[in-house]
Amino acid sequence: MEESNKSYVKEVVDLPTEAFSETEMLVQWTKYAKRLGDKGFKIMESLLLINDPVLNGFAISLELPNEGSKLDFEKELNGLLGHLKGHLHNHDITIEVIVNESFENKKNFNDQDRYNRLHEINPSIELLRTTFGLDLDA
Repeated sequence: MEESNKSYVKEVVDLPTEAFSETEMLVQWTKYAKRLGDKGFKIMESLLLINDPVLNGFAISLELPNEGSKLDFEKELNGLLGHLKGHLHNHDITIEVIVNESFENKKNFNDQDRYNRLHEINPSIELLRTTFGLDLDA
């Protein structure tokens, strides 16, 4: 009866905090992304591989293009952190997500612009167009 009345005391465990390089972190990051892709989580795989994360001490920064991507990424954050902490033997790792919504204004191309670009790449496309009587105004 006395043993059941004793309060449970949690042991203090020193978690490893080994140093690691940015290359080692990138290898583990890519392995995790590949594993997600193999399981069918292609969107998460692409989010992890959209930019190379940057290491600053034990803090990892990742830049994502929009707030929606950040929300999707944060759903998988605990799994990624567990993988990195375990494989890099460091439990002080943190991940910071930066949203960068700056974008380049893309020019809308019409059919003639596309044809001109293809003609620059492969001039024999003109022969194809004339042989089959293709018209750009279709």
